[in-house]
Amino acid sequence: MSEETVHESEKKRSRRSIASYLRRIARALGRGEPVPADDAGTVTVDPPNEPEMEVEVEREDGDLSLELEMAWEEGEDDLDLDADASKATFEVYEDSADEHRWRLLHDNGNIIADGSEGYSSAAKARQGIDSVKDNAPGAVVVDLTRDEHADDFEGGSDATFEVYEDSAEQYRWRLVHDNGEIIADCGQGYTAKASAKKGLRSVKQNAPGAAVEDTD
Repeated sequence: MSEETVHESEKKRSRRSIASYLRRIARALGRGEPVPADDAGTVTVDPPNEPEMEVEVEREDGDLSLELEMAWEEGEDDLDLDADASKATFEVYEDSADEHRWRLLHDNGNIIADGSEGYSSAAKARQGIDSVKDNAPGAVVVDLTRDEHADDFEGGSDATFEVYEDSAEQYRWRLVHDNGEIIADCGQGYTAKASAKKGLRSVKQNAPGAAVEDTD
């Protein structure tokens, strides 16, 4: 019986990041949707209603491992190695002050997020994008207009989406890292709070798998 590895990834992750990823899997399973095998969702599998589930804890040379595995007989459409993970693109560009910036452009032409600051190099702007890709999907949403606090919620990210009202009485959101840095914002105000929340949900969905392009 032949065995083929069609996807594999390995890296150190925080407990919160792991929890966020497992929650994404749990939501997909609960909804009967394809399950993401990677953070970007470019590889998905679609298990049947009752796959075999194996949980294994191993000890070897002083190291412990926890392995979770589902197995089933493959169906025709159970594996997608080129899933449509995002409907947006990160664009890295240079502004009028010769600083490098990024924006997240939806396929419909709308800018749904941008960096809150300029960077001295395109490489640093790309590092900012990586932080958004890593943190946006699992970030909790805190409504500051209702006096909510991040400590009141359990998240799977090192950042928090904050929804607030600006001085012009418009609603905005910003993605704030635990170190206090604003790593992304909406770039515009909304007349309705629901619209601001809809915008950040689009960022949650589209940022992880969005391609990154340099523009002239």
